[in-house]
Amino acid sequence: MISFAQLNEHSMKNPKIDAFLSEATQWQAELACLRSILLECNLQEELKWGNPCYCFQKKNIILLGGFKDHCVISFIKGTLLKDEEGVLVKPGENSQSVRFIRFTSVKEITDLASTIKAYIFEAIEVEKAGLSVKLKTIDEYPLPEELKSKLEEHPALHKAFYALTDGRQRAYIMYFSDSKQSSTRLTRIERYTQRILDGYGINDCVCGLSKRKPSCDGSHKQLKEQ
Repeated sequence: MISFAQLNEHSMKNPKIDAFLSEATQWQAELACLRSILLECNLQEELKWGNPCYCFQKKNIILLGGFKDHCVISFIKGTLLKDEEGVLVKPGENSQSVRFIRFTSVKEITDLASTIKAYIFEAIEVEKAGLSVKLKTIDEYPLPEELKSKLEEHPALHKAFYALTDGRQRAYIMYFSDSKQSSTRLTRIERYTQRILDGYGINDCVCGLSKRKPSCDGSHKQLKEQ
């Protein structure tokens, strides 16, 4: 296991994270507690994707986040951790890499502090070893029948869909397949057909105002105010 002496990056508080926590309306104390533990492990903190991100030698390894019912510490390559304490949770059915630990109180965090640190150091070792998660290829995601039929019926849509990056194709396939009802799957496909034809992913900015392209940061709301 890595020791503090082996770490050559010394953590400093990032003003952006100070601002993030001061503006947090939920889980402020819990996120601050998790932050303290991470900084004790000499990780570099940055604000990425709108959330506190912790890096080792410029590699992203951990994210903090808050949800309605809990806050989390997310290990980006969590599937590579041994999880000897059995505390890691899979964010969703299709999550291939990320695993997180949920918390609802500062006491839960402080009680598990030693385990959290052990997992952090293991995540650092994973990064130092250059290990990576083997992700499913796009060919391993079956197309829903409704999408398959649409692509066969419309050559332009077929060409546009397969011109998208694998990640964008995967996001559409997962979203369309998520519904159990064929009618809902078909409705979703029809709703996003023009977006696909225009070469956009399901989460890409189409308003042209976002400062976080290709993602949309909600800047399109400004149009309604004008």
